Amino acid sequence: MNDNKKPNPGCSTATYRLFDDKADFAKKAEGIAVGLTVGSWTELPEVAKLKMEKYLGQVVSIKAHEPEGAAAGERYADITIAYPDLNFSRDIPALLVTTFGKLSMDGRIKLLDLTPSSDFLSAFPGPKLGMSGVREQLGVTDRPLLMSIFKSVIGYDLPNLREQFLQQALGGVDLIKDDEILFENPLTPLERRVETCIAAAREAEQTTGQKLIYFTNLTGPTSKLRENALRAIDAGANGFLFNVLAYGYDALAELAADRAINVPIAAHPALAGASYPSPHHGIAAPLLLGKLTRIAGADLSLFPSPYGSVVMPKEENLAVQAALIDPSLPLKASFPVPSAGIHPGLVPLIMRDFGEAVVVNAGGGVHGHAQGAAAGGRAFRQAIDAAKAGIGLADYAKEHEELRLAIERWGVREA
Repeated sequence: MNDNKKPNPGCSTATYRLFDDKADFAKKAEGIAVGLTVGSWTELPEVAKLKMEKYLGQVVSIKAHEPEGAAAGERYADITIAYPDLNFSRDIPALLVTTFGKLSMDGRIKLLDLTPSSDFLSAFPGPKLGMSGVREQLGVTDRPLLMSIFKSVIGYDLPNLREQFLQQALGGVDLIKDDEILFENPLTPLERRVETCIAAAREAEQTTGQKLIYFTNLTGPTSKLRENALRAIDAGANGFLFNVLAYGYDALAELAADRAINVPIAAHPALAGASYPSPHHGIAAPLLLGKLTRIAGADLSLFPSPYGSVVMPKEENLAVQAALIDPSLPLKASFPVPSAGIHPGLVPLIMRDFGEAVVVNAGGGVHGHAQGAAAGGRAFRQAIDAAKAGIGLADYAKEHEELRLAIERWGVREA
């Protein structure tokens, strides 16, 4: 419907999918461009227009999908608008409110993508370590990383937590994270939890020879996040889990930019289901859990896998990964962590779809192993080794007991 235009210099762009059976998409696009910037245009006198023009939004493109026949699908258009950077400050809340604040309530419209200007991006250092830095810290460069998750953490005291951590670590995992619902509590307070788990990690390293990062859940009032982070680091913390959507991208950006917080941050997707699943509303997953999370500074980003218990369509999944590692974004790449319902029989699929630029993340697939969590971790490592060598899991399991038992329980998924 509309030939692409080059955005004016000094603009950030937003792309939307607008569903409407009757709307004039060109008129609607112009209304968005004006309404979210100068407010009105045709009514302004020419002198005012000259002064306001540098603040005016610009329609960059309109790509309409016009259905043919009753069964052809819904009528929609993908609309890209350029917003002058003069209109907002250099922070993600300002960008989101400008481009999608009140517009998010205006009918069936979804925010598909944001392309911030180079000037806007210059305010964000991005991930402190990124994918390469996390690999370097662990000394692992030639395979996917393996993460395991605490389970049954509510009501556990420190000795129980320590034993659960130790068994995971003995299984050869690279990363262990708290559950996102583990908050400050009398049984496992932050500093003592960190001290306990880091001591267990050192004990396991004597057996496995592996370094390990423990992502302790960073929580508390927003005003106390930095203080709590520094307390945890003083206690030995070498990673943080952070509920980015509950606290906001700006909170993550401040933590990531803080030189004193010199550990990787894993962003958890809690609350994301309120934003991305609908085709007609919200914010698309690759933007929500990919690009914005990376810009804000997450070294790892967790999101639902296309295989397990909380499923995101594979195409959408791979688009999240693409946003996290896209070399055109002048920031370090973030590790993609497809999660939920992962077991060893899925590892070849994960590596086929994501390559080695991925973290294999498991909870029940580790803890539910017939021989315990340590054997569960080893089964995953064996599955990774088999997939890297191009050997079928069933064949590899003939000489690897832990993998054999995992396959007996969960099977092998071929596609």
